[in-house]
Amino acid sequence: MLWNVNRKCETSAGMVAWGSAGKGPPLVLAHGWPWSSFSWHRILLTLSHAYTVYWYDMPGFGRSAKDAGQATGLDVQGLVFKEMLVHWMLDAPHVLAHDFGGAVTLRAHLLHDVAYSSLTLMNVVALSPWGSEFFDHVGRHVDAFQPLPPHIHAAIVEAYIKGALVNEIDASDLRELVSPWLTPEGHQSFYRQFAQADDAFTDEFAEKLKEIACPVTIIWGERDPWIPIERGHLLAGRIGVPLHPLKGAGHLPQMEAPRDLIDLIISIPDALPELEGN
Repeated sequence: MLWNVNRKCETSAGMVAWGSAGKGPPLVLAHGWPWSSFSWHRILLTLSHAYTVYWYDMPGFGRSAKDAGQATGLDVQGLVFKEMLVHWMLDAPHVLAHDFGGAVTLRAHLLHDVAYSSLTLMNVVALSPWGSEFFDHVGRHVDAFQPLPPHIHAAIVEAYIKGALVNEIDASDLRELVSPWLTPEGHQSFYRQFAQADDAFTDEFAEKLKEIACPVTIIWGERDPWIPIERGHLLAGRIGVPLHPLKGAGHLPQMEAPRDLIDLIISIPDALPELEGN
């Protein structure tokens, strides 16, 4: 498997695990919640044929630090994204963001002056309100969830992740998505993410969406059960670009339909143009 996170970087929010592969212009991948950079693993090889691809586990996620009392809200993640580009010495990379990686990269660009060559947003958190009823419930009752027995916690995590999908994924892929949350520190970090979620972090850039200073592509799994495609059309309208639906896909296109996703990206002018022919 091409994916790994065997390199480390200290950031203002703790240790970050990351990896890289390929040759060509830089492309940075920003995962969402409750995923990790592993969520990209089925499209990394194709992307690495055309780009030098960088990926990382955000603080509080995957194999990065999950420390007690750690701040990992979208405000923090936007700053860490900027720090990672500095660490990698990247100036205006291409960016592909999923789920709340959209809010992270939009904050970095619109609030922290980080330049991109292009920005591809896929099934992203970007406009308030966001979060399901369960998401809101856990956020209001975190203290009741953190002491759960490990087997009950594991069942909740797996059920929560499966709730994003409309197509089956490989059983080993599902295990890898779940496993970072099953360690003692992962257990606590999982629920801290709910507690630190706040619509204010997307409201801060909502009026700046037309100021994005690079080509923007919006892709959406048309059957997304978490963020309906209507929200994607609303975001596309706010930015002033078309939305490109991915037929039959749910919230996690890069794992549910990786080949279809790559084909769609190749078909869109200005969306990762180096991919054409790869």
